[in-house]
Amino acid sequence: MSADRVRVRVPAKVNVQLAVGAARPDGFHDLANVFLAVGLHDEITVTPADELRVTCAGPDAGQVPLDRTNLAARAAVALAERHGIDPRVHLHIDKDIPVAGGMAGGSADGAGALLACDALWSLNSTRDELLGICAELGSDVPFSLIGGAALGTGRGEVLTPLDVGGDFHWVFAVADGGLSTPTVFREFDRLTAHTDVPPPAADPALLDALRTGDALALAAALSNDLQPAALALRPALSRTLAAGTDAGALAALVSGSGPTTAFLVKTPGDAERVARALLASGTCRTARTATSPAAGATVVERTTA
Repeated sequence: MSADRVRVRVPAKVNVQLAVGAARPDGFHDLANVFLAVGLHDEITVTPADELRVTCAGPDAGQVPLDRTNLAARAAVALAERHGIDPRVHLHIDKDIPVAGGMAGGSADGAGALLACDALWSLNSTRDELLGICAELGSDVPFSLIGGAALGTGRGEVLTPLDVGGDFHWVFAVADGGLSTPTVFREFDRLTAHTDVPPPAADPALLDALRTGDALALAAALSNDLQPAALALRPALSRTLAAGTDAGALAALVSGSGPTTAFLVKTPGDAERVARALLASGTCRTARTATSPAAGATVVERTTA
């Protein structure tokens, strides 16, 4: 029996390591990208419709494109084309992941829509089939599907799942306005134009910290090669990073291409205190607490006619 409504929950991510190689001839960069899914989620609800339609509600919903450039719409179209289906669905996004914030919110929506449409149309695609479509949609989309923790190589889309030995607690400071990922990579290229950029590689100490659940060791190993580029484009983020560390965070870094900044703390109580201090500092628009790891895209509701 076919479904008439499917709802999928999909997590945000933080890059606990983002090692970036020199630009390749195709314009992409080889990466060693250690993803960790965190408990901030978007929800994608898919229902049959007369035509493909996208709606969005929640914080910053006005910044989300509602046409076929939206990754959720692109995911529905890609899956439909593969199976000879007309993608006549209504995709509704309940948005809670910061928009253009370096936390893969758009990628999450793409992965969530893909899983939801697969369930709505009763296609029963394998995970590898879905991951193949995810990789076509964008470098971060495959991880949004699987969640947990993973090392992404290539341009980030080739994933190796990683063991995580415990919970890690975070605060995310959301900045006003977004940062374009391509713009940040171009700034990275400009800043490194006259340097020898080494091939990216995962840090063994960081992988061990994840495996053992050691927050202090993870704090010592966090790194993001895009952070200097993000700070060059948005110097005010330096004040946000300083405010969080002054408030007691174990470590701070720009999340992915930014402008969201991430702060690792010891406990949920520490997270609440650091979040309050960040808000009081006036250096961010809002501050959110979350725990990692989190599950990947998950069907949370399916109703049938």
